[in-house]
Amino acid sequence: MKSLALVRRSINSTTCAATCLVLIPLATALYGADNKPKAETFLDPAAAGPDYADQGEYKNDWGGAQIIALGEGSFRMVTYRGGLPGAGWDKDFKQEIAGKRDGAGIVFAGENNYRAELAAAKITIMTQNGGPFTMEKTERKSPTLGARPPSGAIVLFDGSDAEAWIDGHLDERHLLQAGCTGKQSFTNFTAHVEFLLPFKPLGRGQDRGNSGVYLQNRYEVQVLDSFGLKGENNECGGIYSQTAPSVNMCFPPLTWQTYDIDFTSAKFDEAGKKTKNAVVTLKQNGVTIHDHLELKGPTPGGKNEDASGGPLQLQGHGNPVFYRNIWIVPKQ
Repeated sequence: MKSLALVRRSINSTTCAATCLVLIPLATALYGADNKPKAETFLDPAAAGPDYADQGEYKNDWGGAQIIALGEGSFRMVTYRGGLPGAGWDKDFKQEIAGKRDGAGIVFAGENNYRAELAAAKITIMTQNGGPFTMEKTERKSPTLGARPPSGAIVLFDGSDAEAWIDGHLDERHLLQAGCTGKQSFTNFTAHVEFLLPFKPLGRGQDRGNSGVYLQNRYEVQVLDSFGLKGENNECGGIYSQTAPSVNMCFPPLTWQTYDIDFTSAKFDEAGKKTKNAVVTLKQNGVTIHDHLELKGPTPGGKNEDASGGPLQLQGHGNPVFYRNIWIVPKQ
């Protein structure tokens, strides 16, 4: 396919205006206004290609590794001593190495004669201290995946319909699409939410599967494909613009993930003055990433703080992010 510039040059002054109106928007849709290829988005692992198949988590007795696909045969490998994040990593040693597809394998070359090759779901590593050392692919699942609503829970989405949501839409798989707000308000509660991020290898930063779970329509828990990233406050599990997660527990895209939330609303006196911040404890994929965290205030753009409750919002941000199995238990 020609680039946008080539398409434009191919349309000469004798070309009819109607053709221009068709070809230029088409080229822009494929390449974007900056003349760069648009990031392709995959929702089906079977159609996502070999880069997706190689992406994921690997481990051995020494520790673990995360392989992140960056598109066009480029990768990044992050290694962790002791185990994977939330599963043994000592939070001290962490190493990042760029890699490139070479035939059927992917080669990562670092300093001091470090070399690793990924092929057939196994990483083979050589270092100046010896080798080969191998890591086998592993797939983690959240221990709360599929958690059933307990007694007293209010089910907001179980796959049957989107009646509990303003602007709620289901796809053909009966998953709830991002971009809707709950109809019911809550003050203090525990909640369970499951979400699925798209595979967007050429996406970067906030363009890589962006959404968010707003508590009381005020405080955003970021939803983003942050697999293998640092774990900032604007990445998955972060309280947006406020607090980074204690550990980056984001699983690879196209893997179902969970948020289990315990939320206590901010308190106000009779004059409307805030006397106590809202508090949240948040588990991502079964690991506590915020423990009794005080929220300083609402996320920019969120509902102003007051004594009233508010609904959940599943932020729509132009990316196909999906949700399922959402329920809330109100508490005093």
